[in-house]
Amino acid sequence: MPLDPKVALYLQQVRESGAKAYEDMTPAESRRLDMNELTKARAERVLESVAAIEHSFIPGPTADLPVRIYRPTVCTNDEPQPAIIFIHGSGWVVSNIETNDHFSRALANRTGSVVVAINYQKAPEHKFPIPMDDCYASTLWIFEHASLLGLDPNRIGILGDSAGGNLAAAVTLRLRDEQGPKLAFQVLVYPAVQYGWQTPSAIAHAEGYLLQQASMKYYWGHYLRSEADAQNPYCSPLNAQSHKGLPPTLIYTAEFDPLCDDGYLYARELQGCGVKVKYRCFDGVIHGFIKMLGVFDQADEFLDELKQDILEILE
Repeated sequence: MPLDPKVALYLQQVRESGAKAYEDMTPAESRRLDMNELTKARAERVLESVAAIEHSFIPGPTADLPVRIYRPTVCTNDEPQPAIIFIHGSGWVVSNIETNDHFSRALANRTGSVVVAINYQKAPEHKFPIPMDDCYASTLWIFEHASLLGLDPNRIGILGDSAGGNLAAAVTLRLRDEQGPKLAFQVLVYPAVQYGWQTPSAIAHAEGYLLQQASMKYYWGHYLRSEADAQNPYCSPLNAQSHKGLPPTLIYTAEFDPLCDDGYLYARELQGCGVKVKYRCFDGVIHGFIKMLGVFDQADEFLDELKQDILEILE
């Protein structure tokens, strides 16, 4: 399929703006840009209302970690509610729960689930395994406090996009390995599940689509202490000896994305191990499209489809 016209226009505007590529910025510059984009976006749009937002800090392995709990507007009774643990992406380096606030609100309302957005310490100041350990500890905390949070422990899933998809997949593997709480499902959106950039999609879409092959090298370079870390299945989930016993899995990718094949390969591997998997590649779009609500039609389509897919799993 060709690029969606709205996506093509967006990429043209990015090129004409003269904005630096991710890999040409320092982490500090990337973080400043992320916050500047947040300020600009909030001036241009009205934030979606939710029933309630609760802020908290929870104890992590090496630092207290922020969490933000979003109650959907459809939450109208006192029964324990389904929940989605949300781990944001941006290369383990950039972004936070504040810059993902608009998406967390939409995710809660559109799926009818309580969204618990967790913040992990960022590379390069905090390399592997610290971000993964933070996400794992946060997930355990959410299950341990499910009753106090009004959550149904049998209907808690996890969702991550990009580097967040890497972390979500790692947490899911570790929960299985350590006989931890059972997730109802995992949702991986264009996840980075292996170290390297030699897949056909990484080669075909190496330049010109925001996330580039050089961007992937940049982010992995900040995350890893050494290339030896890349062999660890909690760093490269595709490397796990076995993927048996994982929860039902939803994997969504973007056609014009260097990471497209990562998601496909992970879906195929899980299916081969008997895991219930749904895989879909969204045509015509690029990495990061799910956050472009109100810009790309596929962002809304993704949330509508996700709602139905989760309902089918939880039935």
